[in-house]
Amino acid sequence: MMSIINTSDVEITTFFLVGMPGLEYAHIWISIPICSMYIFAILGNCTILLVIKTEPSLHEPMYYFLSMLAMSDMGLSFSSLPTMWRIFLFNAPEISANACFAQEFFIHGFAAVESSVLLIMSFDRFLAIHSPLRYRSILTPIRVVKIGIVISLKSVLLVLPFPFTLRSLKYCNKSQLSHSYCLHQDVMKLACSDNRIDVIYGFFGVLWVMVDFMLIAVSYFLILKTVLGIASRKEQLKALNTCVSHICAVIIFYLPIINLSIVHRFVRHVSPLFNVLMANVLLLVPPMMNPIVYCVKTRQIRVRVVAKLCQKQM
Repeated sequence: MMSIINTSDVEITTFFLVGMPGLEYAHIWISIPICSMYIFAILGNCTILLVIKTEPSLHEPMYYFLSMLAMSDMGLSFSSLPTMWRIFLFNAPEISANACFAQEFFIHGFAAVESSVLLIMSFDRFLAIHSPLRYRSILTPIRVVKIGIVISLKSVLLVLPFPFTLRSLKYCNKSQLSHSYCLHQDVMKLACSDNRIDVIYGFFGVLWVMVDFMLIAVSYFLILKTVLGIASRKEQLKALNTCVSHICAVIIFYLPIINLSIVHRFVRHVSPLFNVLMANVLLLVPPMMNPIVYCVKTRQIRVRVVAKLCQKQM
């Protein structure tokens, strides 16, 4: 579990995650809503993917991007699932350093994919409203596939240094993490060696995600400008209504991630329970809520889902 590096320091090779601080006695009960949220998230996103795959009428750019969002949501769920279940179901908070570095790579990677997909979806809504006649000729299936590949490569390259820079650090005195899964900014604080490279690159990673958010804001400024140029009030509302699901997805994803980043970097004294709750909201709520939002607010998805459910009952 530990290896001696010299007479005064002991290098830690196992970290300890946390459940709900102060509520350890209730972990088995807390596991019920947590497991339910994972099940809803996985089933909901699988349903979205199945409906889009099997319905030819949904083979359009908007729904292809929604499929990418569903896949990134499932990736986030499966990345944190092992440690969350171990902590809350089996009271086993230990995780090896290498497993921790691997987990934070996948969590940050899928979060970066989701951020990029939300950005592309905002441009998709702008194109659909601004140039409806050229929309399909601009976003052809081949271009959508290329965009998906670029998003994936960009996200992998962005987070690829994380596990290697963390692995190069020494961990001597502290082994207690502050979340139920591994995050880059959480692990690097435990290092007893110089972690300036991790701090700088971690800030660059957060900045990159914030650039996505700012570009989404620019897209909606252009959408609003285009909508205000439409003469008919009814057409204005119809155009804006196509953006409601995406706006909800953006708020659900970015609000907890911005709060968590601010807490980690600028807030000195904060309740450990608040830290854990915010981190769990980040990975549990978006994958669960996105399918619900898109099913409720997108008529085409809702009608197909209801039709599939009725078909199974018959």
